[in-house]
Parts: sequence; C-alpha cells; structure tokens
Amino acid sequence: MKYADRKGNIVEKNGGQDGVLSFLYRSRMGMLLLREIVKPKYSILMGRFLNLRISKILITPFIVLNKIDMTEYKVCKFKSYNDFFTREIKKEKRKVDFLPEHFIAPSDGKLSVFAIDDSSHFKIKNTSYTIRSLLRSTSLAEKYQGGTLLVFRLTVDDYHRYCYIDDGHKSKNYHIPGVLHTVNPVANDKLKIYKENTREFTILKSKNFGNLLIMEVGALFVGKIMNHHEEGTVVRGEEKGKFEFGGSTIIVCAEKGTIKIDQDISKNTSLGIETIVKMGEKIGTAQTAKSR
Repeated sequence: MKYADRKGNIVEKNGGQDGVLSFLYRSRMGMLLLREIVKPKYSILMGRFLNLRISKILITPFIVLNKIDMTEYKVCKFKSYNDFFTREIKKEKRKVDFLPEHFIAPSDGKLSVFAIDDSSHFKIKNTSYTIRSLLRSTSLAEKYQGGTLLVFRLTVDDYHRYCYIDDGHKSKNYHIPGVLHTVNPVANDKLKIYKENTREFTILKSKNFGNLLIMEVGALFVGKIMNHHEEGTVVRGEEKGKFEFGGSTIIVCAEKGTIKIDQDISKNTSLGIETIVKMGEKIGTAQTAKSR
C-alpha cells in the first residue's frame, strides 16, 4: 500500500490491518474463519470485552506497536480499551481551516477521490460498490451523478473522531445494515460472509459546498459508529461523532460543480496512491459559493 503526505513524500507500507483483511477475504482458510467470527454473538462479546476495565491491558502494547505519540492527546485515565481508542486529541493538534471557500477533511485518514458516474466502481473495505449499491437509493445516486466521491480510510493508528465539513443544516441519520453475500473461494465452496459493512449517512445542506452526503462505514467486526446529532443546525469543525475500535471509513459525496479537489490529491489517486490527510485541513476549494 502506497501513501503520500501533503509534501509529496511517498511511503510504502504493508500494514498488519491490511494483511489481516487480505488473508480473511482472499484465502479459503481465511474465509472459513471469517464465516465464524462475523457471527453477531462474537461481535457482541468482543464489543463488551473492549468496554470492560480488564481490556486496559491492551492499551500499552497497542501504543507501542503503532508508535502512537500520546503527547498529542488530552491526559486522561482510561476506563477501558474503547475509552482509549476514542481518546480526544488536543485542539492545537488538529487546527480547522475556517476559510469559507476551503473544503476540509472531516477526519484523519488516507484519502482517495473519484468521479461519480454510472460506470464508476469504488472499492471500500474489500467490497466493490457502484454509487447506487453504496447508497441503496436510485434517486440519491442520480443526485450525485457527475460529482465527486471522497474515501477517507482510517487505520487503527488514526484519530477516530470526525467533524462537520461546513456550516449548514443536516438531515436525520439514515442507517444501512450490513449484508451477507455468497462468495466462491478456492474449491468452489460457497460461504456466506459479510461483504457490505454497516453504514450511516446524513445529508448536509452546507453553506458553501451544496448538498453533501456524509457517510460513516463501520469496522468489520466490532467497530461502532457513534454520531452525536440528529437533524439540526451544525457548524464547521464541530465534532460529528466517533468510531469505537476498528479500522473505519468516511465517505463524502459532493454534487457536480461544487468542489475542486487539490491537485496533489487528485494526482495521487490517479497513480493508485492514497494521500495522508488530517481532520480540518484544506483538501479542496468551492466552485460555487452558495448551496443549491
């Protein structure tokens, strides 16, 4: 996996998280294991364990393994592993760009950008989607035709809280449950495994970038989406929510003619390279100043 920072430095990594997912989805043994561990009872048990005090034993090894700089985070006594995982960063470490015409990242992550049309396929968490299958709505898919889709892929070492991109009025939260699909591994054994993760999205009628569709995608096993607000007025940089344990993804869909993504990010995506971004930083500009 290749990443580039905003200065153009290229880093090539084969992260443990990527390796595990590749094993689970691309090998017969991995899919046999996956068939068992995605069962709800295991997910529930793991989620409960990570909320127990005893789960704190996992914190120090995690910090060391992922080389996390804890001086960037607010000092606190963690009650559990999930309490640590959703830790809050110091404000000065994630400065939000408040210039109205600047389009900002809602979260930390590895960013890729794509044009939206009927033939577009987007690979998200080892699953290929069209815009219709991603949103499960023909009318919404048509609304974003010709627009831009941004994928922010969070890994376990990223900051797992996220913010609103702009001032505006948000809709209620729409929940899309995960789906079991049949796949054929080696030897043509048919196995039922999760190929679509749980998703939640809202429409933000923004002040500067039109109607933005903002979607959170939960982790494969125990990742939980925790959005703070239902319908109402929100402001740029305000915390929208957080993910509990697991690598997670945020997707943003922008309407045609509303944003222009920074050149380095677009170029990196065309070369198959993800761009490392931080919550609140500029990643593009407005093409239209007013919401539609």
